[in-house]
Parts: sequence; structure tokens; C-alpha cells
Amino acid sequence: MKRGFTILAIVTGLLLSFALYEALIAAPTERTMGDVQRIFYYHVPSAWTAFLLFLINFVASVVYLIRRDSKSDIIALVSAEVGVVFCTVVLVTGPIWARPVWGIWWTWDLRLTLTLVLWLIYVSYLVLRRFSTSSQTAVLAAVLAVFGALDVPLVYFSIWFFRTQHPSPVIGNGGSLDPRMAQVLLINWAAFLCLAWLMSWTRFRLEVLKREVEEAQSLQSLLEPSR
Repeated sequence: MKRGFTILAIVTGLLLSFALYEALIAAPTERTMGDVQRIFYYHVPSAWTAFLLFLINFVASVVYLIRRDSKSDIIALVSAEVGVVFCTVVLVTGPIWARPVWGIWWTWDLRLTLTLVLWLIYVSYLVLRRFSTSSQTAVLAAVLAVFGALDVPLVYFSIWFFRTQHPSPVIGNGGSLDPRMAQVLLINWAAFLCLAWLMSWTRFRLEVLKREVEEAQSLQSLLEPSR
């Protein structure tokens, strides 16, 4: 396992470095927005990665509600934590991109608002997991995760079916993207997926160890004679 983790860490580092070069130097400059458009290669892959992690959280939560197994609960927790990290990147890079293009940092556009709601739902999920002391915390969190997952397709399809200030899709639904830009976009997404995998793997191992320690401490407290 250590060898696999080391290999993944090296691959992630190399891929992130290559993706950085491709996004900032090798990719062609967009004609109307100029260099500020290059944030596209971080904004979009971050969103896709967050969506994937929230999907994993949804599936793991459903499995947990059915089986009540610890592994599914840990996967749900970890995917939510890492998903919130990438969703935060989306909310930070979006206004940075919007300011020079739209002239404002934020507008209550449908997609922007739904993305903020999505972030708030999963932050609430993590707050519940962190501070609740109820024996039903994991079940309540799983139900909240199922509810939160419903917002993901709303975010994704909001610009397909509604008129919003957010740019129209450049992939699918009649959109067009320069082939070289599309290649750089996919390279960056691959790098972000590796980073998400690495972060999730690390967090999963830590959570397993944490629960093992807590179980050992609980067992020890039960075995100790009362004084």
C-alpha cells in the first residue's frame, strides 16, 4: 500500500506540474478574454471533480443507509470533505474570472447561486459530522447527503435549460471548444482527479486509524475495573 501511495503521489506531482505548464503557457490565448480565460483550466476541472466526489458521497451514503457498515460511512465522509475543498476552489476562481469579464465579483445568477447552495449543504454536512454527539449522526448525515446530491444536476444543467449570465456550455449542447483547449482542459482534470484521489486516500487512512484508536479506548475503558 505504501508503494502504491508513493507512486500516486509522484504521478500527481508530475501531472500537476505538466498541467500548470499546459494551462499557463502552452494553451492558446482566448481572443476576447485574453489570459484571464486561463483560469478556465482550474475552474471547470475543480467543478467536475467536486461533482464526482459528491456523487461518490451520495452512493456511499445510500449504501450506508442500507448496510450500516463503517467503510461506506468513512467513504461518504471523506468524499464530502475533499468535495468541499474543490467546490471552494470553484467559488473562489469564479469571481476572480468574473471580475474582469463581467465587471463584478458576484451576481445572483442561477448557476452561481445553486453552486453556493451546494457548498453550504455539504459544509452543513461536515458541521453535523463534526459537532453532533447523537448516536444517529451518521444516519442523519447520510440523509442530508442524499438531499444535497439533488442539487448537483441542478447546478450542471442550469445553463442548459435557463438563460443565465454564466457562459453557455462549450462542451455539448451545441457548444464548441478549440481542440487544443479541450486537450489542456482534460489534462488538468486528470491532474485534479489524481490530486483528489491522493487527498481522499490520505484522509481515508487517517479516519480508519482514528476510529480504531477510539474503539480501542472505548474497549479499554470497559475492561478497566471501576474505582
